[in-house]
Amino acid sequence: MGYQGTLLRLTVAALLGGVIGLERHRSDKAAGMRTHMMVCLGSALVMIVSAYGFDQVLRPARVVLDPSRVAAQVVSGIGFLGAGIILRRNEAVLGLTTAASIWAVAAVGLAAGGGLYLAAAAATAIILAILIAMKPIEDRILVREGRRNVSLLVEQGVVASKAIEVALQQAGVELLGLRIRRGDEPSERRVDVTISRANDERLLGLMGRLQAAEGVLEVRYEGHPS
Repeated sequence: MGYQGTLLRLTVAALLGGVIGLERHRSDKAAGMRTHMMVCLGSALVMIVSAYGFDQVLRPARVVLDPSRVAAQVVSGIGFLGAGIILRRNEAVLGLTTAASIWAVAAVGLAAGGGLYLAAAAATAIILAILIAMKPIEDRILVREGRRNVSLLVEQGVVASKAIEVALQQAGVELLGLRIRRGDEPSERRVDVTISRANDERLLGLMGRLQAAEGVLEVRYEGHPS
């Protein structure tokens, strides 16, 4: 394969990865446009090297290489990058979506590097449809289930777990998850609560009870988990 063919495959991979990464960047995710472009471009380069990089050492009946082995390492190796996104953010649900897009972008890069432009472009379009078009549908499903995210700002040293538990019981909602992290000030802590069975009426009642709890400085509705 000549220089023009190599440059075309790398360029296509970078552009397709950038399109997907732009959507992740606009959604304010950890892995944005540059990360997706790098992953897609790197995967394409691995595929090109795997398929054409060993022509000088190959000898019929003496040296035989399986070009799929090098490319296969991208599929397994990209998992470490995806896992790093999830662990670093400590948000399993949000991190999984971005990690999945990273893995899918690597596959797009392999397709572009292999010269399968139609497959790479079609996969990019489908990935974008999943990330963009499926989001409203997912939100509607979550609304029916009543899954909501509520964020509390509390004073340091005041763990309002008992007050939160009582407020949840009184509001008739179910606790799905609770996470405590640092606030903007050293004297503050942020408590993220994920609940279910919370319609608008129950949500308003819960927020009022939480606001009245001791040590709670702020109650904020964060939306639906995604």
